[in-house]
Parts: sequence; C-alpha cells; structure tokens
Amino acid sequence: MKKNIQIISDKNQKSLRIKSILLKKLKYFLSNKLNIIIVIGGDGFMLQTLKKNINSKTFFYGINSGNYGFLMNKFSSKNFLKNLSKANTVSISPLEMKVKNKNNNIKKSLAINEVSILRQSRQAATISISQGSRLIIKKLVSDGVLVSTPAGSTAYNLSVHGPILRLNSKKLSISPISPFRPRRWKGRIVEDNSKIIIKNLNSKKRPISAVADNIEVRNAKNITIKTNKNIKFNLLYDQNNSLQKKIKIEQLRRET
Repeated sequence: MKKNIQIISDKNQKSLRIKSILLKKLKYFLSNKLNIIIVIGGDGFMLQTLKKNINSKTFFYGINSGNYGFLMNKFSSKNFLKNLSKANTVSISPLEMKVKNKNNNIKKSLAINEVSILRQSRQAATISISQGSRLIIKKLVSDGVLVSTPAGSTAYNLSVHGPILRLNSKKLSISPISPFRPRRWKGRIVEDNSKIIIKNLNSKKRPISAVADNIEVRNAKNITIKTNKNIKFNLLYDQNNSLQKKIKIEQLRRET
C-alpha cells in the first residue's frame, strides 16, 4: 500500500472487516491525491477524525459502517478502487464556538455540523440572539437553539424542523428547539460570514450548555459562533453519490 493512503477504522466488527478487505485491494493502488485518509465508521467517527487532522492537507474518503452515514460513502467491494480514483472533492469549513462560562473561563471548539445551545435543567432556557450588532431576537424561551452549517443542516437541525441548506449556499441556519415564547418563531437563515452571539439571560436560575458537535461546555453565559474559513476539510465522494446529491434528496423528501 502506498504511503499516501491511510486507513482509520472504528473498532466494531463491520468496520474491521471492511478494513481487512481494503488492505488487500489498496496494495498496488496509486492515487493522484496528495494524501488520503480512508475513514471507516459512522458520521460521529468521521467528525472525530476530521478534528484530529485539522492542520493536515488531507483528503478524507468515508466508508459507512454505521447507521445513516450522511458524510460517508456506501461500501462496494467490487467498485471501491474505481469509486476512489474518480471521487469528487467537496471542501467544507467548520464553525468556531467560543464560550464564556459562569466562572468567566473561555473555551473554544470546532463544529462541522452544528453548535447546539441546550437547557441544562428542567427549566426552559431564556436567551437572546444577535447577528453582530444587530439583534435577531430579544428573548427566546425554549429548550435551546441550533446554529448549523449546510453540511449539518440535514442532521440535528432537520430533526427540529430547521431548513435544509444547499452546500454552496454560503448560509447558516439558526433554528429554535421547542420554542415556547415566541411560540411561532421559526428561526433565521444568515450569511456564513456572520458573527452570531447568544447570551444566557438568566444564567443562575436557567443554566445552559453549548455543544460543538459532541464537545460540551456547561454553564455557558455568552457564546460566539462564526465560520472559520481558514480551516477547510476536503471530503471525497463517489461521483454518483455526492454530498450535494444527498442534501438534494433530503430536500425532496421534506417537500413530499
């Protein structure tokens, strides 16, 4: 196997079986890409792998061995080498979350899918949301709110009835989770160069958590979210199953 191809696999039986097959198939495969990491697992495993390789100029080809596998490709032993050699590249940038907690400590994390602001107790969260200096909503009483990228708009965002964004839309989705007041607020779509500021209006009585994909910061007071365009993840997709196509399929499902 060439040095420019690496396989990272989840530890479940299905992933390890696929890895064993690929080790044999890749023995004499030569890629025109600089470096490729083949990631075998589900979406969560792919997100972990991307974040561990932030500074590398690497191409990531995912193979689904989990459930839905939105960020992954379907495994075909027969067509794998052909699919890999002709795969198209999609570059995505993550959200950067900056959180100040109740002790005024600041923590940062990246989110490829979404940043989730969630109530931390039995009581609903009371938050304000701004886009830069412009107030979007003065007081939202809800279970929380999501800020999603186009790649993440079909994940948690879709389950709370947020909009599905085209991959090249240059937009972010702000979607409420079980809004109580104002009950009819449906959220907002903003430009992806926006700086989104979320403040907890009652941090003592109604604590909230801020979660970047799966990294949680508890007792958040102020959260700033923006796209970090200095970071780009290069994902490889089979020609007949692109990420753009997957997003389009989800849009059509919602419309029917």
